[in-house]
Amino acid sequence: MFNVTSLMDTLAQDRPVFHSEADFQHALAWCIHERIPDGGCRLEFKPFPSKPIYLDIWLPGIGTAFELKYLSRKLNFFREGESFALRNQGAQDIRRYDFLKDIQRLEQLRTLPNVLAGFAILLTNDPTYWNPPLSPNTVDAAFRLHEGRTITGEMTWSERAAAGTTKGREEPIRLNGSYVLHWHDYADLGEGSYQRLRYLAVQTTGK
Repeated sequence: MFNVTSLMDTLAQDRPVFHSEADFQHALAWCIHERIPDGGCRLEFKPFPSKPIYLDIWLPGIGTAFELKYLSRKLNFFREGESFALRNQGAQDIRRYDFLKDIQRLEQLRTLPNVLAGFAILLTNDPTYWNPPLSPNTVDAAFRLHEGRTITGEMTWSERAAAGTTKGREEPIRLNGSYVLHWHDYADLGEGSYQRLRYLAVQTTGK
């Protein structure tokens, strides 16, 4: 089975921080290609001809799919002659929903005959994703991703969620599998706020 922890450890040695989600996607894809040159790495692959679903990374040679999220808080960082200016993305509630939607999308690949595994990976320097909420009654309580939480079944917005928040994301998230969330350290850029990067990797199995 694909060892994501080893993969991310290798990637962090050369790329402890990224400019954007696309930068992360391309760097991870290249790292995978170097490890598994016969994996046939594809980016933005469409697994269902009739559905508008695209996979960030698809490895037909080993039947493995990846969906990626890179969620940032504002940080300016300089490394080896390269300047990084991470923006403050905010809207954590919406982005939690979107990550869970990635997992749901990967579970849908079970219907394909050549899918062995799927991985949803969230990389961030924002501790609000891995820390438990200060209040249990947030509008996105069902979508929380903090350490040790189990996600499964149907998850919906609180009735108090504003229409502007849920627009385009009204449908509940429905997961067939049950996943215990464990965060891993990715990189420590130094002292100060938001200089620690961690990642969450959730594996779904096709067969």
